[in-house]
Amino acid sequence: MAKTDQNTKKSELDAPAFQIPTPKLKHLIGIEGLTALDIHFLLDRAEEMVDISRQVDKRRHTLSGRTLINLFFENSTRTQSSFEIAGKRLGMDVINMAVAQSSVKKGETLVDTAVTLNAMQPDLLVMRHHAAGAAELLAQKVGCSVINAGDGAHEHPTQALLDALTIRRKKGSIEGLVVAICGDVAHSRVARSNILLLNTLGAQVRVIAPSTLLPSSIESLGVTAYRSMEDGLKGCDVVMMLRLQKERMAGAFIPSMREYFRFFGLDKARLKLAKEDAIVMHPGPMNRGVEIASEIADGVQSVIVEQVEMGVAVRMAVMEVLQQSCAEDAT
Repeated sequence: MAKTDQNTKKSELDAPAFQIPTPKLKHLIGIEGLTALDIHFLLDRAEEMVDISRQVDKRRHTLSGRTLINLFFENSTRTQSSFEIAGKRLGMDVINMAVAQSSVKKGETLVDTAVTLNAMQPDLLVMRHHAAGAAELLAQKVGCSVINAGDGAHEHPTQALLDALTIRRKKGSIEGLVVAICGDVAHSRVARSNILLLNTLGAQVRVIAPSTLLPSSIESLGVTAYRSMEDGLKGCDVVMMLRLQKERMAGAFIPSMREYFRFFGLDKARLKLAKEDAIVMHPGPMNRGVEIASEIADGVQSVIVEQVEMGVAVRMAVMEVLQQSCAEDAT
């Protein structure tokens, strides 16, 4: 009986006629705190944005006249560009703060920066910062919505959402899939956000890494940890590779890049251990020959390019939902 009820619930959720309520979100700081319904709503809205982004006129204009500020304290061409394109397609005025030339470099604190920006009356702030918790602190000091574009090794929620959208479009559903997250789990905010999201949507999550790159308490997040690619990849539906976060490493976590690829790089032989129709993912930027072989990154099972496309759609959806929620609260 329980199995029937579970299947009924899943079919109702997946059916187009099922009306998922709009989530009441002012900020998107992390995946933690989002319900399965919240995530499904955001993914469904992002599906609409994919169609819009493929049209000749890509603009939606739903947020025309509103202001988006990108505040990136870490370099990120891919993510910052994705947010910029997403904002412009919604009709927003987009400002990219040159942090390297800003008052932050002159000693201004994050709180001072927040107060200054808040006085400019922006509608959305997107921030990437090297310190975990920075986005949450910013959200407490400003009156507008804040989107966390990555804070230290804590979370990167829009990356997890775009990964989920990519998986759902390729596999139809996330529930029941076996997903292996491989690489530098210890320093990866992408890994943590994906673990939280995938578990919430009913996937079976594995993490594969050398002991030096696995947090000691990782299994408390509801994952199964493997220290061998050969063991961990068997029967996987999705293989998600992670970049070595060398900028966050304090010490020697691996003997060498060559040695790392020998034991933990994804090549043709290792990919054969996963299911025949398994997809390969990577949040980018890739280190070819370190965590992934070029023949796999460019192969037929790779969905890495699709992830980039889904990134714009997801960020459009998140911005629109946050502004919709704020407008409803104001009325």
